Amino acid sequence: MATTSLHPPDPIAVVALGGNAITRKGEEGNIQQQFANTRQALPAIVELIQRGYRVVITHGNGPQVGNLFLMVEATHDFIPELPLGVCVADTQGQMGYMIQQSLQNFLRAGGISTPVVTVVTQVVVDRQDPSFDHPTKPIGKFYSPEEAAQIQAEKGYHMVEDSGRGWRIVVPSPKPVKVVEKEVISMLLEHNVIVIAVGGGGIPVIELAENPTDPPDIKHDKQKRAQILGLDLAPEIYDGVDVVIDKDLASAVLANNIGADMLIILTGVDQVCLNFGKPEATQLDRLTPAQAQRYLAEGHFPPGSMGPKIEAAVSFIENGGKEVLITSLERIREALDGKTGTRLGAETEPLK
Repeated sequence: MATTSLHPPDPIAVVALGGNAITRKGEEGNIQQQFANTRQALPAIVELIQRGYRVVITHGNGPQVGNLFLMVEATHDFIPELPLGVCVADTQGQMGYMIQQSLQNFLRAGGISTPVVTVVTQVVVDRQDPSFDHPTKPIGKFYSPEEAAQIQAEKGYHMVEDSGRGWRIVVPSPKPVKVVEKEVISMLLEHNVIVIAVGGGGIPVIELAENPTDPPDIKHDKQKRAQILGLDLAPEIYDGVDVVIDKDLASAVLANNIGADMLIILTGVDQVCLNFGKPEATQLDRLTPAQAQRYLAEGHFPPGSMGPKIEAAVSFIENGGKEVLITSLERIREALDGKTGTRLGAETEPLK
């Protein structure tokens, strides 16, 4: 006769490792350094496991996918080029391997037998997202004006001048909608597997399903893609697109998709600050979604740094999440104890 456990399932935490966790500023970024940095990041993950959390680890891939894109560009005369989405998949495997092996070794050395696995993860974006018409995310190396004009003419890439240092390829950065492998990740968590997923924001895909609101050009593009695949337009049929998805926003979507209790965003500072870097800087212990959105609108959280993390935190809470913790890798223990870090929840007043 089957029995039902009265013990509630362990809470789920999605932990988003910041870009400095694996490749650090000023380093060459070779594999040996990346492995060493990965090992240094592990105590934060183990701390959560020891506190009873089921853990999903997400990570950025900016330096890694940038280097891979440079290799693709450098060898395009000899080797067929890889689409950007395939480059993201490549880095998911590479970085997932580093995190997975390092964490397995760390756990086994401590007598913990919990399995660890990397899931190659696709993330759906909306083909009608306005960023498709306004690409802004720079990738790859800098080009001269002549090289940029040639690339734009031959390959159709959008090119922009970047801070006077040259011209770069820019791609769209649409908002994530859902994680394709969410059910698989949930099943792994039910079996107490530590999961590494949504690396680099996920492999970007669009759903080749009919949508009555699609304009003619998008409808035609979907039909053409489905024809190449030898399929009809239908829900849950996917195809890759050359865009970049923000890692923190994708982590929030994953956390909502799997019913996570907490989203932990690890970054380069111990707490979120107003007027960061100024004499009047103020550290925040707690934020509500409304306060966070107001501070975003006031320009306290720039788009290239804290902005996406705050957007991700707000999105997670507004879509049913319980709590977000933003802190540094080094202070995770103190942050979990409430001694540092910034927490975002649904409370009406911030705690000081």
